[in-house]
Amino acid sequence: MPMSTIELRLNGERRTIDVDPARPLLGVLRDVLGLTGTKYGCGEAQCGACTVLVDGTPMRSCVLPASAVAGKTVKTIEGIAEKDRLHPLQEAFLACDAMQCGYCTSGMIVSGVALLERTPNPTPDAIVRFMDGNVCRCGTYPRIVAAIQQAALAMRGGAK
Repeated sequence: MPMSTIELRLNGERRTIDVDPARPLLGVLRDVLGLTGTKYGCGEAQCGACTVLVDGTPMRSCVLPASAVAGKTVKTIEGIAEKDRLHPLQEAFLACDAMQCGYCTSGMIVSGVALLERTPNPTPDAIVRFMDGNVCRCGTYPRIVAAIQQAALAMRGGAK
């Protein structure tokens, strides 16, 4: 395997890694960098468990080659909280009991954060459309929608 040096900004820090440029980013995150919050689900970019933000856009890291993030900003679930304070969407997931087995949670939260950065006050229909492709095996979709709405309100300065 030919190795390449890839520079990126990962969760707010500049990182330089030597990896096979064709290796999926998910494997690099989990196995090389020890960031295990991003989950392997289907391996085919269909379930959303592996979602990360690349320059603010939700991407499926299970099929994204490491070379694709060279020079970019990548945010994983580990980078969503600010220091010791959970992101409002993480707080809302807890408050709304929007997770059951938890396997989809990191991908859901990362996608939800991207939505809230684009659309500060999304309608339930807009949430469902944006989150399409993030699969919850346990079916907690109504609570996920409620959590995103609650986080949107909190981020706009409203009550929780």
